[in-house]
Amino acid sequence: MTQDAGESAEDEGFRERISGRGEDALSEIAQLLLENPLLHQALSVAVDARDRATQASASAMRSLNVPAASDVDRLGRRMRAISERLEEVEDELDRLSKAVAEATKASGQDRGLG
Repeated sequence: MTQDAGESAEDEGFRERISGRGEDALSEIAQLLLENPLLHQALSVAVDARDRATQASASAMRSLNVPAASDVDRLGRRMRAISERLEEVEDELDRLSKAVAEATKASGQDRGLG
């Protein structure tokens, strides 16, 4: 039993040492990559290429009269705003209709009493 406990503790220590070395190695590799000017250049080129591709795609969509995603999003926001405004107008119309009905009813009662 003590031999198993000793082996288990030894295995755990070995795992911790290997894990620590692995973390150190990964940290060192990450640091080297961050400091590498070629990596920075490659990332810059990739980002620029992505931006150019996005612009080209948007231009192609416009030339085909197909709206871009940003156009669709903007249209959706505008439609929601119009819908909200229409609901406000409908609510006000309902309020005015009730007021006119009450005034008409009151006016009819006044004529009957007079």
